[in-house]
Amino acid sequence: YGHPTRACTCSLTKVSLYLNRISGPLLDRMDLQVEVPPVEYERMADSRPAESSAEIKKRVEAARLVQQRRYAGTGVTCNARLTPALLKKYCVLTPEADRLLAAAYERMGLSGRSYDRMLRVARTIADLDGSDAIQSTHLAEAIQYRTTELLSRE
Repeated sequence: YGHPTRACTCSLTKVSLYLNRISGPLLDRMDLQVEVPPVEYERMADSRPAESSAEIKKRVEAARLVQQRRYAGTGVTCNARLTPALLKKYCVLTPEADRLLAAAYERMGLSGRSYDRMLRVARTIADLDGSDAIQSTHLAEAIQYRTTELLSRE
């Protein structure tokens, strides 16, 4: 199921049972839910240099520093620890991002917990991008990290 080049031979019932093997309340507690497809040969054999771990580490450290400064005096050190009240204060969405979140909320049937987790992830993506506000691109990426939840509700 979900393989890019091989057709699934399972019935829709079997696929549904497989996707629903983890309960909704448990999925709600996972920030990132991503299906990982097999890597194509061309990508594995690509000799172009990718972003180094050291470069990624620098971006992550810079984002964490922004978070530590932002939350100074709140008892919170990172986006993952934001309380609902702090979410409202620090997870400011652009109007376009707000419309996208409203549509995703309805389409995916998100719970309050899933909604909060998606905002936290979008805030982190915005921090990694150096953005004060959560843009629609940040939110779209956060939505993509809830693919398992979306598939299990279809």
